[in-house]
Amino acid sequence: MIHSGRLPALLLTLVLPLFPAQAPPVAQPRLSWPLTPTPAVTRYFDAPDSPWGAGHRGVDLAAQPGQSVLAADAGVVVFAGPVAGRGVMSVDHDGGLRTTYEPVTPGVAAGDQVYRGQVLGTVSAGHPGCPVAACLHWGVRRGDEYVDPLSLTGEIGEFRLKPWEGE
Repeated sequence: MIHSGRLPALLLTLVLPLFPAQAPPVAQPRLSWPLTPTPAVTRYFDAPDSPWGAGHRGVDLAAQPGQSVLAADAGVVVFAGPVAGRGVMSVDHDGGLRTTYEPVTPGVAAGDQVYRGQVLGTVSAGHPGCPVAACLHWGVRRGDEYVDPLSLTGEIGEFRLKPWEGE
């Protein structure tokens, strides 16, 4: 008969070799970067106070003219063409996300299925306020709400303190 105080230790001795220690799986970020290598952020996301309010509904990423723009995740291209004289692309992804990229020269067309990391087109020069040779404006929406793209890459976006009306 096994003494009850020794039973847990005996079971662990018998069971643990069946389940070797493994590192827990690392979750893949929801979105991957649209440029490689990981670019510098030249302007951060600034959520508008209202749907029509001022803000910066995405991030601007330092790039080179002609640099490849990559799909942040698998999806379907819903728009690829000019808007106000600049090339724009939008891709719908599972979970209600839509990514946008501008200014670009599209290499895909509306209706194309794309995979994560696929080249969508190339960066064009001429993004207003860009402090380097070229910037890619990368935006993300979930439904009608704009989301900070950096929060979906596993990166931490810029933090800003807001006034608090509490006591």
